[in-house]
Amino acid sequence: MPAAPATELLDARPDGRAVERTRPVRLGDVDRRGRLRLDATARYLQDVATDDVAETPLNGAYTWVVRRSLIEVQTPAILDEALTLTTFCSGTGRCWAERRTSLVGSRGASIEAVSLWIRIDPATGGPLSLGDDFSEVYGAAAGGRRVSARLQLTDPPADAIRRPWQIRRVDIDPLNHVNNAAQWACLEEICAEQRCGRRGVAEIEFLAPVDREVTLELCVAPDVSPAGCSAWLVGDGRTCTALRWTSAVTPT
Repeated sequence: MPAAPATELLDARPDGRAVERTRPVRLGDVDRRGRLRLDATARYLQDVATDDVAETPLNGAYTWVVRRSLIEVQTPAILDEALTLTTFCSGTGRCWAERRTSLVGSRGASIEAVSLWIRIDPATGGPLSLGDDFSEVYGAAAGGRRVSARLQLTDPPADAIRRPWQIRRVDIDPLNHVNNAAQWACLEEICAEQRCGRRGVAEIEFLAPVDREVTLELCVAPDVSPAGCSAWLVGDGRTCTALRWTSAVTPT
């Protein structure tokens, strides 16, 4: 049976393709205490993934959307810290691929991430199978490991606490949807309110596109606490995004 998607933080294979980039943590990427936010981390993951593909014959031939991501913050990155990002393919499925990324900082930051990306037809939005050209580039890195596309997070409970969630124009990407990185702001909001801290595991799943025209609600599980929380973006009665935070240590 294929492995569950974007749940395991595997090491890179020595004979597979891996791409490395460096970047500093900038002022617009941190919280009020100078620590790297989840939405900024997600943008870093997008950028290094884009850089990777841009160097291959697949550039321009494949269109991808994120289905699920997991970010484990072991030691938070801080303002002006230099980060080294290393990314590689850690598994494949019929129409999807799993991507691992490690972020290591010059001042001790340690963040691990894994995401499931679905290949789509840009004209229809439907899934497209990975081709032999993908295997030629990433097959050695994946090492034959197969992953599924099944999701892990639950639906919102009936007693979830609901409130409006406003979409901004700056959140919209060229596909006319709310960019996946912008949706991490929901979890940032809840975690900040509950003083959850910065060490722990964050998960997000994208069940349906979030359109600007849809009236959205942010639903929060009633058992939210500093130890963790679950939240959902719901539009017109449909769950669009599911998020979960699990703290690793007692927050400070």
